[in-house]
Amino acid sequence: MNRIPREVSIVVVAGGESPEREISLESGACVAQALRSKGHTVCEVDPAEVSLDEFQWPETPVVLNMLHGEYGEDGTLQRELDRLNVPYTGSDAVCSKITFHKNQAKSFLLEHGLSTPPFRLIDHQEKLPNVLQVAAEVGFPLFVKPNAQGSSLGVAVAYSPENLYEAWGIACEYESPVLLEKAIVGEEWTVPMLDHVPLPPIRIASSHPFFDYSAKYEDEATRYSVINVDENPVARHVSEISQRACEMFGTRGICRVDLMVDENGQGWILEVNTSPGMTSHSLVPKSAASLGWNLGELCERNILSAFTRFANRESEPKNHD
Repeated sequence: MNRIPREVSIVVVAGGESPEREISLESGACVAQALRSKGHTVCEVDPAEVSLDEFQWPETPVVLNMLHGEYGEDGTLQRELDRLNVPYTGSDAVCSKITFHKNQAKSFLLEHGLSTPPFRLIDHQEKLPNVLQVAAEVGFPLFVKPNAQGSSLGVAVAYSPENLYEAWGIACEYESPVLLEKAIVGEEWTVPMLDHVPLPPIRIASSHPFFDYSAKYEDEATRYSVINVDENPVARHVSEISQRACEMFGTRGICRVDLMVDENGQGWILEVNTSPGMTSHSLVPKSAASLGWNLGELCERNILSAFTRFANRESEPKNHD
């Protein structure tokens, strides 16, 4: 692996104002500590407290984006950093925007021949009788999700029309269009990616009805199994389709593909997360650890990817029309 030049200052951007603020701050603290332990110069900025235009940028910065949710994952931060000409980790603004909005990402997957559960998008102010009609068309059981939110915030499962109202209310708290998505019964998997190269996939087992916020960040009983793709055909399958999805979206750096695998071994892509968590409970560091990478090394690889993408962008011919 190449080395990050000593003159580079790593700016960890974390916090923000999205509902995922606390998880973002925890991710930011974890990666900042890991990078400092490897001798890097690290500073931290919370855009909820200091705008990027007012921030005193170091002479040679690179941003390690640890913002989750709106602003950090929807292309807004990426556009601002492009304007400031500051290299940053992760995907560009166009890719971030489409993957953050679930309906756009799922439509894109279907257009490119990849499986994602059937879905419908509804305005959060829609009347319940119409919601019930659309839900019946999608089919029970189904998930009710805010269209633009992460960490399973606002997500609930409806097993029948009788408990749809409660699930609908939970999703509507985020005042965003709501996705009704057919529930796939089976195993939950996730595949971390680094520049279109799959890291070892993880099979998730939880006592919760699904891998919700509590199962992700609070429940110590949630079990994660890192699976060798050479020894498990399902692991190989989810890795292959995750790689295809990321190549088609044009993701960069670290991202994570979440999937369900049904009883026939068919993988169904739920979403592509372009700014996954880096907390003690997070899945990407667990996968990287199986390769012998600690959190600091994982972040270094992500930062080197940012420099490569930025250098390639700078070398592209400029359009002077």
